[in-house]
Amino acid sequence: MIEEWGPDGPRAEHDLQEFSAVLHAAVHAGASVSFVLPFSLDDSGTFWRTKVLPGVRDRSRIVLIARIEDEIVGTVQLILDTPANQRHRAEVAKLLVHPKARRRGVARALMQAVENTARKEGRTLITLDTRTGDLAEPLYLSLGIRGGRNHPAICDRSRRTKAGSHHHPL
Repeated sequence: MIEEWGPDGPRAEHDLQEFSAVLHAAVHAGASVSFVLPFSLDDSGTFWRTKVLPGVRDRSRIVLIARIEDEIVGTVQLILDTPANQRHRAEVAKLLVHPKARRRGVARALMQAVENTARKEGRTLITLDTRTGDLAEPLYLSLGIRGGRNHPAICDRSRRTKAGSHHHPL
């Protein structure tokens, strides 16, 4: 169900469109993933093509995907581009599940896979940011991911700020 995504396969263009749809739907359903409303499908596509794709190509970013019936319904990113004195850590970013696929264990499977991927990459600590009280917070806590220092200005999709940050030794 979970696999690492590669940008050079025969489905790459189609996959980028599906990534855009998942991000767009998640943001409009309230996901706190660094985007604010208004947020268009074109904005989503631009993010995937200009921010994510170059990192996947140079291996500074790994994208994992979840498919159900051959459709991408979830994704998470592992950012490996860290300073030389922090090669033990990686950042988990953009855990996204399409609203139509929620409550099926997709997010949990993606998080378990991203932890395993981090270990394979030699990382011993993952960090992630989430709003305190966000819908994903119970998932992170159930996986043993505990809060770290709080960032006072994580912005939700309506431009309101809340605190939140998590760190998890592997």
